[in-house]
Amino acid sequence: MSPVLVLVGPMGVGKSTVGHLLAERLGVGYRDTDDDIVAAEGRTIADIFVDEGEPAFRAIEKRAVHSAVTGHDGVLALGGGAVLDADTRALLAGQRVVYLSMDVEEAVRRTGLGVARPLLAVNPRKQWRELMEARRHLYEEVATAVVPTDGRTPEEVAEAALDALELKEA
Repeated sequence: MSPVLVLVGPMGVGKSTVGHLLAERLGVGYRDTDDDIVAAEGRTIADIFVDEGEPAFRAIEKRAVHSAVTGHDGVLALGGGAVLDADTRALLAGQRVVYLSMDVEEAVRRTGLGVARPLLAVNPRKQWRELMEARRHLYEEVATAVVPTDGRTPEEVAEAALDALELKEA
């Protein structure tokens, strides 16, 4: 069992919104590893970061991603930092992976940069740029297709993802 497609990209890019649209259009289920983590841990991701730190969160995330990639046959959205783990990137090899991209101005517009985003607590614009410098090549490494989201509606992004992967709606 493996996902029909996997969505990766930075926080706030719209993976959840676009993922739900794609699942509906393809007639499959939707799953988000961040939701899996919150359900399993009984607390928010921000709380996990504060209480246990990023390394502990990344270990939890790695297990959640492995479970979802090997146990879900619909559309799967991964947390923004999931691609940091080499084993996760290896697990994504051979999967249909769509990297949803956006620039910093779009990130500011969409998220306000900082609300419930523990990695962006201080100087959000600078930290977002630094996160993207560290992660962009990893998103690109795992991606089958890159779909820019800037200035597009979620429906337009979903359509572009389907076109890029040559998938047909149900």
